[in-house]
Amino acid sequence: MQIGVVLPQTELGGDVQALRRYATGAEALGYGHVMIYDHVVGADPAVHTGWDRPYTVDTTFHEPMVVFGYLAAVTRMELVTGILILPQRQTALVAKQAAEVDLLTQGRLRLGVGIGWNRVEYEALGQDFSTRGRRLEEQIALLRRYWTESSFSHQGTWDTVTGAGIRPMPPQRPIPIWIGAQSPAAYRRVGRLADGWFPQMGPDESFREAWSVVESSARRAGRDPKDIGVEARVSWRGSADEVVTLVGKWRDLGAGHVAVNTMGAGLNGVEEHLSALGEVAGALGLAGAPGALGTAGS
Repeated sequence: MQIGVVLPQTELGGDVQALRRYATGAEALGYGHVMIYDHVVGADPAVHTGWDRPYTVDTTFHEPMVVFGYLAAVTRMELVTGILILPQRQTALVAKQAAEVDLLTQGRLRLGVGIGWNRVEYEALGQDFSTRGRRLEEQIALLRRYWTESSFSHQGTWDTVTGAGIRPMPPQRPIPIWIGAQSPAAYRRVGRLADGWFPQMGPDESFREAWSVVESSARRAGRDPKDIGVEARVSWRGSADEVVTLVGKWRDLGAGHVAVNTMGAGLNGVEEHLSALGEVAGALGLAGAPGALGTAGS
C-alpha cells in the first residue's frame, strides 16, 4: 500500500517556502505521494446569503498544475490531484498542462478528476453546472486521445477538435485518470471509465455498498474491477494509532493507496503538520521515520 499526504494548503497560506518544506519533509518521512485539492475561486458569504459550504473567498487554494510544476523540481513523490474539477475547465488546456507536469516529473502524475459542487465557481469560469457529469465523461475520453494520438479529430457535444494534437506528449500514455465520486451515478462512471476511485466515506458498509456499484458497472463495460485502484483519505485528529487502525481497515478492503490528511486538525504552521505526519510515519513504519524498517511509500 502506498501512503501519501494531503497538502494542507488552506492553512499554509501563500508561503512558498512552506510548500517546499512540507513536500520535502513529507518525502523524507517516507510518504509516496502528495495530493492537492482544487478550487479556482471562493464565494463571498456577504454576497451569497446563507453560504454554508466549508470554503469561502478567504480560503487559500493554490492552482494545482502550477504548484505541481514547482514541486516537480523539489520532490520525487508522485503528484496527485484529488480532485481537479474538470468540467469547469477547457479540455485541451487540461490535457496540455497535465502532459507537461507528467513530463517534468518523468511520469509521476496521477490526475484525479470530478464534477465539484460549487455553482459560484462554474459561473465565474463560464461553464454550465447542470451538465457537468455528462461533460466529464466526454472530457475523459478526449484527454486520453490527446495523450496517446499525435493528431486526431473529434466532434462532441462540448468539444470539437479538427486534426490537432499536443507536443510534448506525456511519458505516461495515457496518464492515469482517477475519479472522486460520491453518488450512485458517479460510482457507475468510475466503473465504466476510471483507472481509480477516491471514495468519500469510511472503511465500512457504505464503502462495500458503493464498491458493489462500481464492480457491477465495470463488468457491464467489459472491465475487470480489480484493475480499478482505490485511494482512501484518513484524517489525523491527534492520534497516530487511530490513523494506523484506519489504514489497516482500508488495506483489508483492498485499497492500494491512502492519503493522510492533517488539514483541519488545529495545527499551526508547516512544522506542526510535519510533526503529526512524523508520528504517523513512525507508527506505520515508513522508511524515513525514526527507527523505521519499512520501504518508502509501502
